[in-house]
Amino acid sequence: MSYKKWIIADFDKAFAKKIAEECDIDPIAALILSSRGYDDPFEIEQFLSDDPIISSHRELLDIDKAVECIKNSMQNDELIAIYGDYDCDGICATAIFYKYFSSKNVRCIYYIPDRFTEGYGINSNAIDALYSKGVGTIITVDNGISAIQEIEYAKTLGIKVVVTDHHLPKETLPDACAVVNPHRDNSQFTFKDVCGTVVAYKLICALEDKEPEELLDYYSDFLAIATIGDIMPLIDENRDIVKCGINKIKYKPSTGIEAIISVAGITRNDINSTKIAFGVVPRINASGRMGDASRAVELLLCDNILSALEIANRIDEDNIERHRVEETIFKEACEIVEKNNYQYNRIIVVAGEDWHSGVLGIVASKLSNKYGKPTIVLTIDGENAYGSGRSAGEFSLFDAIDSCSDILTKYGGHDAAAGLTLAYKDIEHFRLKINDYLLKNTVFSPPCVRLDCKLNPIALSTDICYSFASLEPFGQKNPTPVFGLFECTIDRITPIGSGKHLRIFLKRENVTFQAVLFGCNEQNFAFQIGDTVDLAVGLEINSYNGNQNLSIKIKEMRLSDCDEEKLFSDISKCDCLFSETDVEYSPISLSREEIGEVYRSITAPKSKEFIINRFLKTLGYAKVYIAIEILCELSLIKFDNGLLYPIKNSVKTNLNNSVLYRKLLEKGAQNDVN
Repeated sequence: MSYKKWIIADFDKAFAKKIAEECDIDPIAALILSSRGYDDPFEIEQFLSDDPIISSHRELLDIDKAVECIKNSMQNDELIAIYGDYDCDGICATAIFYKYFSSKNVRCIYYIPDRFTEGYGINSNAIDALYSKGVGTIITVDNGISAIQEIEYAKTLGIKVVVTDHHLPKETLPDACAVVNPHRDNSQFTFKDVCGTVVAYKLICALEDKEPEELLDYYSDFLAIATIGDIMPLIDENRDIVKCGINKIKYKPSTGIEAIISVAGITRNDINSTKIAFGVVPRINASGRMGDASRAVELLLCDNILSALEIANRIDEDNIERHRVEETIFKEACEIVEKNNYQYNRIIVVAGEDWHSGVLGIVASKLSNKYGKPTIVLTIDGENAYGSGRSAGEFSLFDAIDSCSDILTKYGGHDAAAGLTLAYKDIEHFRLKINDYLLKNTVFSPPCVRLDCKLNPIALSTDICYSFASLEPFGQKNPTPVFGLFECTIDRITPIGSGKHLRIFLKRENVTFQAVLFGCNEQNFAFQIGDTVDLAVGLEINSYNGNQNLSIKIKEMRLSDCDEEKLFSDISKCDCLFSETDVEYSPISLSREEIGEVYRSITAPKSKEFIINRFLKTLGYAKVYIAIEILCELSLIKFDNGLLYPIKNSVKTNLNNSVLYRKLLEKGAQNDVN
């Protein structure tokens, strides 16, 4: 359960109107751009332009050294190995380099480590295998920045290594022929937030002595998929790259990508960044998560549609299996988190025996969304544990993990995501140390939902969707617009999709409308008919039988007039209470009568959030949450599979039998003991 802080963007309507006139764009688009910090007409025109502007490869440190090394290898007819990674970015980077070398008739092979037996990055056994094949030069793509010992070992065998990577460097760089990374100290690279595939592409441009715009048409589809897949910010040159890539996929896709979108059920004309993110990327990733990532490289390079469809269908099966395994581990992880009260920590660290390593990053992301906290998920394999983490908000996960480097075997990543390996015996030490880092270095910051603007329901129409279409492609740092519909009354609730989703009918004054809430059934719904709520919604056009209708999708809901300051203060106090952190207990005292009031409200299976919402404006979050925990502890109610249940014929008991209740008494928090 994660309550979010609602932030409504600031904007100046008069200024937005002026921008709309000067740039000849829709007023809604101008308003959204203005609210996101675009206030220069030239900058806005550049943002909306279809002419790509991409920073030159010449700004990258060591790029000349890399070119010299690779060209010498090409001239000497050496066998070159492209050493990739098993995620979408690493797969695409491998594919573009192999495609480039093939076009030059250069002898090359590619190698992607097995996620399960080798793990992330270059390793000594792989170097031995490549050496035995006669490889003279290794080019790493989307990895290598942390491989200091491994690259030193390659040198002893006479293998030259060129590193291309975008992950954050540590203090010491590997002693390679060249280390091409936009995040290096003293780098003058204009825009650093690019994926590994873009870094590899810049090296190809340097090899050809061409500006990036000149070769973009050859590689933009792979570059776009990698940029979206690695959740890079869709601003600046990333936005230009993705726009070009989407255009290429629409009108002249490679055979492999055409097969993927066909299997994913995506119409080429409908392709956009969202469909790539949820339709294409998971399938490319699935090959590395569930089996052999080389299969995805083979697909991207395939030029026979029948062969491509065969590979795409196998990858689709991998994706189906990935989803099943992910759901199982997510459920198990939630049980472990809540059994051990990890959800109250500043950062959640959860570990399980033999969890499938291919889905740990996805599970970490889902847990982070569920609990509103940065999350690290580890799988225990004998004496070792390894896994992935995902951040929340603006918090740098890499910095937090780096603070624990002395107890880690291996780690790497960036602000939003990271991977790590440590000894099984050190997991608890790591959990305590990384939480101590957050406690000392970060201020409690609730997850946020950001609204571009408020709308009156009377203004809802397909015209709004057309008005902001020019802002696509949407993604990180350029999200799909989110609109606020405030003080709407729930009139009717109808289950759809075999009860897995809800269609909610709402009204405000004389206007009625309907919106869809996905992934929520009636029992888990936190509101009821008659509640006055605020909605954060996304708007889309739904085309069916030649008709176009507005589709309203609910992203977040809350009770109207919610006192957010008190709510998040209460949440912070509960986190401190249940994580055994020092806290002033007196503000969360509650009486027997208040506990009884909460108990009497639980007459049917309902979510915790539903019960809390019934009392949010009276007792408040903290009192209700603590009352629920006390009632569960006394077996007067039970919490199972996300729902609270009344226990029929429960035995009457004394509140003093509750450890939590006594704890509050001992701290002097209980004011009414009678």
